[in-house]
Amino acid sequence: MIKTNTGRFFEDYAVGDVITHAVPRTISGGERAMYHALYPARGALYSSDEFARACGLPASPVDDLITFHTVFGKTVPDVSLNAVANLGYAEGRWLRPVYPGDTLVSQSEVIGIKQNSNGKSGVVWVRTTGRNQHGEEVLNYVRWVMVRKYKTTPAPHPVIPELAAAVAASDIVVPDGLTFAAYDFALAGEPHRMSDYAVGEIIDHVDGVTIEEAEHMLATRLWQNTAKVHFDAKNRPDGKRLIYGGHVISLARALSFNGLANAQMIVALNAGAHANPCFAGDTVRAWSEVLDRAETDTPGVGAIRLRLVATKGDAGVLRGDDGKYHPDVLLDLDYWALMPA
Repeated sequence: MIKTNTGRFFEDYAVGDVITHAVPRTISGGERAMYHALYPARGALYSSDEFARACGLPASPVDDLITFHTVFGKTVPDVSLNAVANLGYAEGRWLRPVYPGDTLVSQSEVIGIKQNSNGKSGVVWVRTTGRNQHGEEVLNYVRWVMVRKYKTTPAPHPVIPELAAAVAASDIVVPDGLTFAAYDFALAGEPHRMSDYAVGEIIDHVDGVTIEEAEHMLATRLWQNTAKVHFDAKNRPDGKRLIYGGHVISLARALSFNGLANAQMIVALNAGAHANPCFAGDTVRAWSEVLDRAETDTPGVGAIRLRLVATKGDAGVLRGDDGKYHPDVLLDLDYWALMPA
């Protein structure tokens, strides 16, 4: 009997399958310390218990993307171990904060499949849910991946899920108790409220970070992401290890502090695309476009919708004349964040 896990291939998925992912993970302050060492993260709400308490929370939660990476990493052995590419995200919502001491588990439901015309791979859509030790949902999102086939089989009947273009502002969850009534803009690092941003405004975050092979490998192991393309240099024809897309997301999010320091909490993921591959030696820069603003049911807490672009090139450049992503663009991420109104 074969006891090792070779991962699932396209023909191993069927719509309606529910996959419980191993292994539960208890989050500690260590994840936060390592996260802040790997990325230039400086958000005050995720750095200071006292700042968080002044904002009505019992303590500083772990960074929203720590929750994402932890939940995501659990899914890799069952969803994307044999993936060709991680294609996109939709309908993501952070439903409650995660604190040191919480234990997270992940579960995914297959909601769509479609074989590619080449017959060698197909696209699989899954809805993943992360829960804490109380069974409460902390995060759910949809992602779709292109997965290799391992044998020649007839194409299954395609099922392509209908996904919302964006999470409605009314569906955003504001954490219980959160208030910005006594928000300290000096300690947060910038004076800008949501009302200071205009829809269509482009913000160049100025700084850049050159990715090193060692830090990428450390980060990917930290999140227990086992995808072969990130570790095995022989897995790709070019002999390069692909940088985990979440590593690029966190770098870009951290860089966005310069200009968006008060966009404190990511609460929804509307859409996302890893536009081009990223490799060690690439210097990542970031820019944002303001897509929308909305009030929440919590007085003084606003929601700002942002397009976050990670690039090796210039701010404001997203697509070429052919309508395709510019070769320098690494990430195009559409999300909602909470900030003082």
